[in-house]
Amino acid sequence: MNQLTDWRKSSYSGVETNCVEVGAGVEVIGVRDTKDRDGGTLVFQPQTWSSFLRALKADQLG
Repeated sequence: MNQLTDWRKSSYSGVETNCVEVGAGVEVIGVRDTKDRDGGTLVFQPQTWSSFLRALKADQLG
């Protein structure tokens, strides 16, 4: 797998501990649980991640 770097915590999580982090790789975007960083990472192609974010911002996910 590509090396994922630049992990950042969701800006919506504030000081809460129930949050996710997003990291970027050369050809992938990774998402992981902040409390369990070694517990696994969901990996998406950048186009898929962008489509997800657009749908989320447009409130199209129900």
